[in-house]
Amino acid sequence: MTAAKTLPDAGPRSGGRGRPSKAKGLDLKETILDAAEGLFARHGFYGVTTRQVASEAGVDTALIHYYFGAKRELFDAVFLRRAEILNQAREASMDAYVKAVPAAEMTVEGVIEAFIEPLLRISQDGGPGWKSYFALVAQVNNTPAWGGETMARFFDPVVHRLVETLKSVRPQAEYRDLYWCYQFLTGSMMLTLSETGRIDSLSEGECHSSDLEAVRRRLFSYCAAGFEAVIAKASSAP
Repeated sequence: MTAAKTLPDAGPRSGGRGRPSKAKGLDLKETILDAAEGLFARHGFYGVTTRQVASEAGVDTALIHYYFGAKRELFDAVFLRRAEILNQAREASMDAYVKAVPAAEMTVEGVIEAFIEPLLRISQDGGPGWKSYFALVAQVNNTPAWGGETMARFFDPVVHRLVETLKSVRPQAEYRDLYWCYQFLTGSMMLTLSETGRIDSLSEGECHSSDLEAVRRRLFSYCAAGFEAVIAKASSAP
């Protein structure tokens, strides 16, 4: 009698037509999202194919289409996964600041710190996936074709919350000035969080882009001073 052959593992199955079980499916989705996140962060949206993501994740390309659809839907899923966490963290941080500090004692720097500090903390403590994500957000923020639309879709509500809180601290400020200042703030914030290493070489080792404690001691006051200067100049204009 011939011994029964052992078939190779054909991947996750459930009782329903070869689809992954729910528990295994959640693990596979996270594996795919992690792989896609790292590749998109390193090579950009156009520099990555779903086949490359599948290879990095160790799954069949068909599984990516099953879970996410086309590449853009996969990209959006990557973006949304951590955007929700960031938005909740920043909302909670600003809520805590507003509740802890009397309205008359709130400052522009305090509001900005409440907005940015959660990102620095997450970048420090969250592991390499967050480093990839912040690098990805910096790329998207500087992509003219569709980056603005993507940022608006995922981050606009929390940005409007920041602007309204700053307006409550400086009622004389024009909204257009506050939005321009946010434009400058987000550039500083995302370049910092992407940790490109540019300042390391530029400063000949005096500064390190990974030194987020050094960033923390400078970034809030730097951004606040810019807001205050713009607001003061606009208020004094004839």
